[in-house]
Amino acid sequence: MTQTVPGPRLRRLLPQSSAGLVLTLILTSQLMVVLDATIVNVALHDIRTALGFSAENLSWVVNAYTLTFGGLLLLGARAGDLLGRRRVFLAGIGLFSVASLLGGFAQNPGELLAARAVQGVGGALASPSALALLMTMFPGARERTRAIGLYTAVSIGGAAVGLIAGGMLSQWVSWRWVLFVNAPIGAVLLLLGPVLVETPRRTGRFDIAGAVTSTLGMSAVVYGFVEAASKGWSDAETLGSFVFGVALLGTFVAVELRAESPITPLRLFADRRRSTSYLARLLLVAGMMGMFFFEAQNLRQVQGYSDLQTGLAFLPLTAVVFASSQLSARVLVERFGNYSVMVTSLAFSTTGMLTLAATGETRSYLQLAVALVIFGLGNGLAFVPLTTAALEGVNPSDAGAASGLVNVMQQLGGAVGLAVLVNIYGHASTSVLNHPHTGESASALGRRAFTEGAGHAIWFAVFFLAATWVLVAMLLRPRRAVAAWEPTDDLAASLESAAAHA
Repeated sequence: MTQTVPGPRLRRLLPQSSAGLVLTLILTSQLMVVLDATIVNVALHDIRTALGFSAENLSWVVNAYTLTFGGLLLLGARAGDLLGRRRVFLAGIGLFSVASLLGGFAQNPGELLAARAVQGVGGALASPSALALLMTMFPGARERTRAIGLYTAVSIGGAAVGLIAGGMLSQWVSWRWVLFVNAPIGAVLLLLGPVLVETPRRTGRFDIAGAVTSTLGMSAVVYGFVEAASKGWSDAETLGSFVFGVALLGTFVAVELRAESPITPLRLFADRRRSTSYLARLLLVAGMMGMFFFEAQNLRQVQGYSDLQTGLAFLPLTAVVFASSQLSARVLVERFGNYSVMVTSLAFSTTGMLTLAATGETRSYLQLAVALVIFGLGNGLAFVPLTTAALEGVNPSDAGAASGLVNVMQQLGGAVGLAVLVNIYGHASTSVLNHPHTGESASALGRRAFTEGAGHAIWFAVFFLAATWVLVAMLLRPRRAVAAWEPTDDLAASLESAAAHA
């Protein structure tokens, strides 16, 4: 297929060079789909009250999105290959925007969760095509480096931005606007979308069976963890969810071994360093998303912050993540090497989470801000070398799938990690509810139950971070004596192919 250009009407309205507009469109779309994993966190208290969610099932407002988003990312990337990336990008944005609008009008938990799941489908279509379009529109090395740097900052900082945006919208308008806000943004993206260049289509097949079995399998496992928090591990529905999920994941492996064009080439996991980098990313995000979920509710319910104050409380984290990610990409990795930066940065992340756990839920804001700065510094520095480790040594023909798995692990880490932490929270809080103090009011008992449960969950998040550090320290040592990363021709080719196929 030949490349197409903007329509005549739009072309007359655009400047001769539309590179800045293209970059803005792509970054805006990526920010929109990334921050939607966390923008609802600050509004969870209001959502629970308005729609009648239980404390444990409230996590599905986050997980319904992250599971479909992460589970279908590779299928979305394949759709861009076969159908054209601009077409798939615009279809994804349209679906995401409509689902956001419907979610804002939800009147019960089922309607909201369905809308969140469809949002994830739209994000899975739009996000990989956006990155591939960025690579197409910026062929020059210097332009591409700058564009990828901004894209990376938006991708890893979007989660923190979502907390701030969610607080502002919930406070100033309504919790429903954390969903409504996507509709006008999506409409602008659809209007200006023709400025993007269409990419040639490729031949091949969709691995529908692989996408469905992996997504439903992970969803069933996560559902089992959430149900165990409220119904116990011996409950028939809990056990059935785990059995069904494991069976589907086993089917997924069998499908991928036989598929002509597997959505996840299992040979990518044969390399120890690459598998370690995937697992490290999953554990790191598991701790991060759990912290966002519980800390936002703690500030809102226990500390008495308003929605706006809760969102703004995370501003130090957002600023540090953006700054440290750029420092890592432009200076530290090249000067000190991937391994040194990863080990040091993950030590910061673990220390930040440990500080949160040790100071308890009644900590002062100064204590919280210090912990968030340390945690944000570690995370911002860690993601760039972790991404590079996941792509090193990848055959160019597998680079697209390897790149997609980086995003998949990030989304699944958030979903699975949050499900585990909600389970920890549920058992600890239930124990408190079953043993009220003499004369304790219902509201005081509820706050104590949340504080106890969230405290246990944050301590388990510390375990996630510490395990990440141990994995990296032991299994990602550099193969050669010279640890500093150099952009060799082979790695550069893999990175370029990854973006082209993502």
